Amino acid sequence: AGAMSGDRPLRLLGLHGYRQSERRFRQRTGALRKALRGRAELVAVNAPHPVPGGGEDDDGDDPPRGWWFSGPGTFEAGEVAEAPAGLEESLSAVAAALAEHGPFDGLLGFSQGAALAAMVCALRARGDPRFPVAFAILVAGFASRAPAHGHFYREPIALPTLHVVGDADAVIAAPLSRELAQHFVEPVVLTHPGGHFVPAAAPQKKAYLDFLDRFCPRQGQ
Repeated sequence: AGAMSGDRPLRLLGLHGYRQSERRFRQRTGALRKALRGRAELVAVNAPHPVPGGGEDDDGDDPPRGWWFSGPGTFEAGEVAEAPAGLEESLSAVAAALAEHGPFDGLLGFSQGAALAAMVCALRARGDPRFPVAFAILVAGFASRAPAHGHFYREPIALPTLHVVGDADAVIAAPLSRELAQHFVEPVVLTHPGGHFVPAAAPQKKAYLDFLDRFCPRQGQ
């Protein structure tokens, strides 16, 4: 999983949430990137699908994007989508980003991006060579309700994961994130009192660094 050594920071591929973009995600993870400085570098990538209808802050050059749709041009995390669309293109986009901008050590996903990262973990654990990552940090994640996606969760996913759960998250309720964690072998679960964002206060910073230490031993230890 990349050249994991003490002489360079770990590299994380960032997968943004639904209706976000690489640029918006970068803007909203400033505190996290500062907390990880010197230990891990976060490189985000755009989802391949523009979300129809734009958004309140849509400037045309940077349309809000999504990784897949549960209905025609729409997405709800709790929807049991009979015909989800767009996932294969997104898996291909992640594989391309890993190949073109790598090596990467792990994934960091937020909301729908965390749900996608979990699917990538499942494929990686089954030996899919497109996804050479060693771990994932899943913030406000959830398991897709679409029956077509059920195969991702049939067997426990044997890849190290840190699951970040917001107790006050009104978009992806905490039980959905905890349920996703249960699909993994020995998940680490970090709870914070906040809502739907990537937390980076002192307690979370310590938890991120403790988790990342497993993959990047400090020099001299």
